[in-house]
Amino acid sequence: MKIGLIKEGKNPPDRRVPFTPQQLSFLSELYKDTLSFYVESSPFRCFSDEEYIQEGIEVVGDNSFCDLLMGVKEVPVSQLIPNKSYVFFSHTIKGQAQNRKLLQSVLEKNITLMDYEVLKDEHGNRTVAFGHWAGIVGAYNGLWAYGKKSGLYDLKRAFECFDKRELDQELLKVQLPPIKIVVTGRGRVGKGVVEVLNQVGIRQVGPKELLLQYFDEAVYTILSTEEYYRRKTDGGYDKEEFYAFPDKYESHFLKFAEVSDILMAASYWDPKAPKLFKMEDISSDEFSISVIADITCDINGSIPTTVKNCSTLNPIFDIDRESFQVLPAFGKQTSISVMAIDNLPTELPRDASEDFGVQLMQHFIPELIEEESKVLDKATIAKEGDLTIEFIFLRDYVNESEDKIEGHDKG
Repeated sequence: MKIGLIKEGKNPPDRRVPFTPQQLSFLSELYKDTLSFYVESSPFRCFSDEEYIQEGIEVVGDNSFCDLLMGVKEVPVSQLIPNKSYVFFSHTIKGQAQNRKLLQSVLEKNITLMDYEVLKDEHGNRTVAFGHWAGIVGAYNGLWAYGKKSGLYDLKRAFECFDKRELDQELLKVQLPPIKIVVTGRGRVGKGVVEVLNQVGIRQVGPKELLLQYFDEAVYTILSTEEYYRRKTDGGYDKEEFYAFPDKYESHFLKFAEVSDILMAASYWDPKAPKLFKMEDISSDEFSISVIADITCDINGSIPTTVKNCSTLNPIFDIDRESFQVLPAFGKQTSISVMAIDNLPTELPRDASEDFGVQLMQHFIPELIEEESKVLDKATIAKEGDLTIEFIFLRDYVNESEDKIEGHDKG
């Protein structure tokens, strides 16, 4: 099987890659009788053409001869090659309006499409993801924003750092007053956030301690859903019920907003679940949060102040507490500064790519050489010009008119 790494076509181009040069060299030797790898030349990716060539990997101007084409972000419709097999993050499985034409084109061009997002083990857990690095960069950006807003310290932007080692050196500059940081989420993303906070030396405390105690140093707490959601009828909480019927619950997050200075949102949110707070809540004098790093980046999702995407070059916007209008970043000291970037890992592309490549080497490549792979079957969205059984639920999405589909939440 010939496997080609494609040049990222989305604009602005993502700098991440599925495999580093060293990883491809290792795979080429390990699977020399079954797999061969080719890299499409690109001036954008974090590893240069020359770095691949030095590892003995062939760099080509056109890899359309390959059997499987691997990318990271969505491939532009105009660049899709008919009758080929692809794997990338398609961002279509939640019915994302912006990628409807992509899936339509995949079907029209008889393309086999696998999606990293639905590569799962036998227990249904995702096996490859960039979430940990989204957490690291998101937390760093949140601290960067607080430094800008307070004037207490000044950090390089994450994307200006060559790698995680340089980012770690920047974190040594962080000097925080006795503020309180609240983190939602204990998954991959949340663990990335915690890694950064621990590196800075911020002490972790329990949720009740954060609410009730005064500290003479910066502290943070991690909230699970049971800490800020309660059943409407009796104030109870049942994890299985919450995930099955989130609409039966209401948010009790405001008590944390009243004592915290920074919110780092890293928890998956179901559109049926309550938002953490209401937009009108931020006008209260008791709402103390002034910086929100919304790593989930769900527009009009769990965090009401996330009304639009930010970008790597323009990472912050402010929300006026009284008018709820969008203001320029740090334009008003009393406003709330929001960071909501949907491709955070690309700000540390070398480290994020290396970690992602390790996951692919463990969970994806071995499946490719199997005669039949249930894992890959379940991760295949489209094949032979039609949706697979696993994703037949997307048929209405594919066939919906543009004006009807605009109502879908961004994933």
